[in-house]
Amino acid sequence: MFEQEFEKLNMADQEAFRRMVNWLLAHTYLLQGDYAFEDNMRRTNPDYLFVERNFELFQSYLEYAGFRLERDTNYGVISLASSYEFNRIKLDKLTTLMLYVLRLIYEEEREKLSLSRDIFTTTGDLVHKMISLGVIKRKPANLSLRDSLRTLNRFRIVEKVDGPWENADTRLLILPAILFVVTNERISNMYQLIDEEGEHEETEEDAADSLA
Repeated sequence: MFEQEFEKLNMADQEAFRRMVNWLLAHTYLLQGDYAFEDNMRRTNPDYLFVERNFELFQSYLEYAGFRLERDTNYGVISLASSYEFNRIKLDKLTTLMLYVLRLIYEEEREKLSLSRDIFTTTGDLVHKMISLGVIKRKPANLSLRDSLRTLNRFRIVEKVDGPWENADTRLLILPAILFVVTNERISNMYQLIDEEGEHEETEEDAADSLA
């Protein structure tokens, strides 16, 4: 029984359990590695170790509420998924296209690296890639860029080194959770999204107003 196993935890671990349940519900993905930008090193995330150590307890608790907790030890990703469609976030089109292009960048850069899993790009390179692929016609409004990247950051898809999200030279770290959001099977859907874009073009003002 969950209650019996939970009571075996000390008070500090019980509080950590409550905190991490809330964190998973808010962010969906929990990563084993935290990147320390100040010294360019990857450090082990103690929250990940805590959830991993008590994984069955978390699984049991969240299953009552209709959530599936899964882990991939190869990439160091713990993910939470709802069994109910209405409890899943619907990304807007720009954020969705950005997500797919980030996945392509991740694959392209990963092929160049033999040891490191740390894949970096910049906001400017991301936008340039989106334009060159034809998924957008022009650079989106700064507000739209900022909102989309903040959304992806919330769900542990990207982190930024420093500077505003919308600045062209802001460095972005693409996190391995992207492999579980956009699987190999879903990459083909990107080309359907490109076709749907067609001749439709948004002005920067329209883009900003649509997210206001």
